[in-house]
Amino acid sequence: MPNIIEITDFNAPELDVYARLTEVQLLNRHEPEKGLFIAESPKVIERALNAGCVPVSFLVERKHIEGEARDIISRCGEIPIYTAEFDVLTKLTGFQLTRGMLCAMRRPKLLSVDAVCDNARRVAVLENVMNPTNVGAIFRSAAALNIDAVLLTPACSNPLYRRAARVSMGTVFQVPWTYLHTESTENSFSGIAYLQRLGFKTAAMALSDNSISIDDPKLMAEDKLAIVLGTEGDGLAANTISACDYTVRIPMAHGVDSLNVAAASAVAFWQLTRQ
Repeated sequence: MPNIIEITDFNAPELDVYARLTEVQLLNRHEPEKGLFIAESPKVIERALNAGCVPVSFLVERKHIEGEARDIISRCGEIPIYTAEFDVLTKLTGFQLTRGMLCAMRRPKLLSVDAVCDNARRVAVLENVMNPTNVGAIFRSAAALNIDAVLLTPACSNPLYRRAARVSMGTVFQVPWTYLHTESTENSFSGIAYLQRLGFKTAAMALSDNSISIDDPKLMAEDKLAIVLGTEGDGLAANTISACDYTVRIPMAHGVDSLNVAAASAVAFWQLTRQ
């Protein structure tokens, strides 16, 4: 039987997770085992549940309890379901809920780099990609275009931030990912060395005098390849580029010198996963 709770007090502490805690506070860096994230929209919540994430509570627009949210709620036992009309929820959260549904969930334990890369042939490495929209879009492309795993440097936006997970359409719960620093690699170029020890050739997506085209047959012939993408604006660090086995460019027309990192990732993933 669903545990439906009508919202009567905006200041109730059980609503802090939806209305007052920041993404950083939810992350709970000091006690990771207590960390939470917010999944938004039925599709994202469903994929999180399918991946084994544990729900804590729901915030649902009243009309969706017997509508789009019904099947999801039925999977989750008697956890609290806080509800109100659309206008009330918008006032509480400060934004319009996508498809009328949020779910607070416990953060899953991070995997090791070795576990994420086990049996992988194509992985993406994100260096300091700080915009959650870009991180989410990269994950969506990774899922659609056969990337086996995503590795992030510590300065990247967390893939479980609400916006990143929503933009990814929940694919952050389908593509294995972790941080390179979980193996004591505190910067990306030492992380590159770790991947090379795992048998990956590394391809830095960057413009330089010695870069090769993304359709170069040498890249296609590599059995295990890590595709390394840099931060918005500045791109990859010079140390990262020099540590990689290849520097790779996407040919451009009409004087355009580069693509947004999310767009570049889609092009690179499509080309470099072709058999």
